Amino acid sequence: MIKANDPSLKSWIEVEENSDFPIQNLPFGIFKTDQEKARVGSRIGNKIIDLSALYVLGYFKNLPFEQSDFQTDALNPIMKKGKEATTDLRNRLSKLFDVNNDDLSNNNHHVEQVLIDESKVEMLMPVQVGDYTDFYSSRGHATNVGTLFRDPDNALLPNWLWIPVGYHGRASSIIPSHQDIKRPKGQTKPNDDQDPVFGPSKLVDFELEMAFVTFDGKPLGENISTAEASDYIFGMCIMNDWSARDIQKWEYVPLGPFLAKSFASSISPWIVTMDALEPFKTEGPKQDPKVLPYLEYEGNHHYDINLEVGIKPENSEETTVCNSNYKYMYWNMAQQLAHHTINGCNVRCGDMMASGTISGDERESFGSMLELSWRGTKPLPMKDGSERKFIQDNDTVIMRGHCNANGVRIGFGEVSTKVLPAD
Repeated sequence: MIKANDPSLKSWIEVEENSDFPIQNLPFGIFKTDQEKARVGSRIGNKIIDLSALYVLGYFKNLPFEQSDFQTDALNPIMKKGKEATTDLRNRLSKLFDVNNDDLSNNNHHVEQVLIDESKVEMLMPVQVGDYTDFYSSRGHATNVGTLFRDPDNALLPNWLWIPVGYHGRASSIIPSHQDIKRPKGQTKPNDDQDPVFGPSKLVDFELEMAFVTFDGKPLGENISTAEASDYIFGMCIMNDWSARDIQKWEYVPLGPFLAKSFASSISPWIVTMDALEPFKTEGPKQDPKVLPYLEYEGNHHYDINLEVGIKPENSEETTVCNSNYKYMYWNMAQQLAHHTINGCNVRCGDMMASGTISGDERESFGSMLELSWRGTKPLPMKDGSERKFIQDNDTVIMRGHCNANGVRIGFGEVSTKVLPAD
């Protein structure tokens, strides 16, 4: 079997040092060029790999795919084939682009059809998301929010240490990187003793999250255990789960956020497979009280993924405001999926599940402006001399993530989004 994660693997495609996309990564995404329709791609270094061209040229023989699986505007068709098939596809790519294999590299005519410069493509939404669930699984974030808005001595709600809390979000407004958003409008209540007012949100915030995408799950009425969860998770991306804090404060009782969250959630365009992330598994935190049996798990299901957030005011330099890590999560993906399905809820191909805001113990690791500015009381300085309590018009928020181990760096690229003024 091809060891697609072997640190000694090298590609005949040139890869810059500290690239997010060595041959050990081989993520999947959807791209298009000026003259062609959307199709499935992968990436090594700064080269986009056209999987449709590889199929037509005969390089995917004996794999369970059809040409239409790659000439499409979403990864769902290849995901429909299941984990074994997508693992075999990634292994085939690893073999084709291995420096020790010349099946493709010696055919310049084929290489010209298969490889495209990254600068010449537009990356699109990678997945057709059917249902979207947003969890609330970072203890640091939940503690900070509870401290800011409730009782610091009882920051966590009674259920938080017992269940991976989540809510059903809006899939239609999940968008890819580099798609601008408008400042949302809605009702807010600036003063408790006055009636609410309508207008643009004044407290637009980012939320640093990771999201995972599922294969088809089990039928309605059955559940996925923590031991089975890895068979149903395709891969991960970075998510900026935008929030309008002032709208949320007024609307969230009794059913939780609505307009404050549904206006946009931005994701990075590459789905990094769980196969690629396997070497970066790490031990999770001790869970106390002991979880109920269906949430128990064996092995490591947390991942050491370095995350950062930058804010770039218009016509200015980017300022890094957050350095965090996905390993800070209290509840892991296996537990989230097990809890999601324990009542018999069916999970479908392309469903997306987000982690919730990721915050560590130190201020620099807090994953939102709400926490970083401590509800606006501690503004963050920008490189241009301005300050930020929350996100201002024409600011661009940029999130990046990568793993490092044994000399191999696996990255997600970035999700970059500009906030435009309200209409």
